[in-house]
Amino acid sequence: MDIITAFIIAVGLAMDCFSVSIASGMTGRVCISIAFKLGASFGLFQMFMPLLGWFLGKNLIEVVSTFDHWLAFGLLSFVGCKMIYESFQKERESAILNFRNLLMLSTATSIDAFSVGIVIGFLTASIMMPILIFGLVTFILSFLGTLIGGRLKHILGRRAQIIGGAILILIGIEILLEHVVFT
Repeated sequence: MDIITAFIIAVGLAMDCFSVSIASGMTGRVCISIAFKLGASFGLFQMFMPLLGWFLGKNLIEVVSTFDHWLAFGLLSFVGCKMIYESFQKERESAILNFRNLLMLSTATSIDAFSVGIVIGFLTASIMMPILIFGLVTFILSFLGTLIGGRLKHILGRRAQIIGGAILILIGIEILLEHVVFT
């Protein structure tokens, strides 16, 4: 796989992360360290999942592909509903980026990367260059998305958390429909 192809795939894989980062940035306190934390988590998962797929091979994809979209939908919907619920609670800092939520969001947004890793295993002997590009592109887009979301929060006020939660739910529904209806 050449660098340009890897970059194009990386941007495609990172779009969910970018959207979730914007939604996350709209829900809580945003600073460089929060943006870095989210970007690093999403970037690492976008590197790890294709590597895992590459190692596990073609047989497992048939098992995982039967429920991966439900897993992504469930995780994103859970966090989205929690965000909306918290928007109606007494004013306090959102816990959207606590360890558990960050782990769920990182997993949900990187499930497609697992399948890409399996495909890469069939196309090329080397996985290192593509996963490094996947991780870097995802980190950059997630970092920037979090900062953009933080700006939108100041514009939208308290509604930002509701919008952010709705975005996560819609991304989950889109993933589910993509696999259930449009396959």
